[in-house]
Amino acid sequence: MREKPRILHTETLVQTRLFRIEQVDLRFSNGVETRFERLIGGPRGAVLIVPLLDDDTVLLIREYAAGVDRYELGLPKGRIEGEESIIDAANREIMEEIGYGAHDLHHLTSLSLAPGYLGHTTHVVLARKLYPHKVPGDEPEEIEVVPWPLHRLTELLQQDDFTEARSIAALFLAREHLAHEQPPT
Repeated sequence: MREKPRILHTETLVQTRLFRIEQVDLRFSNGVETRFERLIGGPRGAVLIVPLLDDDTVLLIREYAAGVDRYELGLPKGRIEGEESIIDAANREIMEEIGYGAHDLHHLTSLSLAPGYLGHTTHVVLARKLYPHKVPGDEPEEIEVVPWPLHRLTELLQQDDFTEARSIAALFLAREHLAHEQPPT
């Protein structure tokens, strides 16, 4: 395995409410020195939840996405607050965004998005055994909840407003997990 580059210096260029942009000066093991910029998110990351209403129905949300300036269909998500566990954050987020809690939550995996310049981790959580439970969230408007059959995942990929890579990956990971899950004995 290669030796990691040595960090010579870091400097915060911009700090916002959610992100920090850093300049990083590096020296690689071959002696080459260079400068990178990276975007650092929250230290604990975020959760992305695959909420299953039943064995074949996932609850998607449609909400405004400022980065692409349109309404986007995807999975419920949000940052991990304070000392919350991944599971507690996932359950809180679905209560806020889709109006359900879950009795069965399972951390499937953790994903990075663009690790070359973005320091952020998204924890994918499968939520089952849902029960109605709505709590207030921080959304500026009511989020539309869209039930979607998992067996129509290929059709979902054709929707113009379903483009978020994390949601696409999470649905395929959840489907694969469910297909290989041991039936209860």
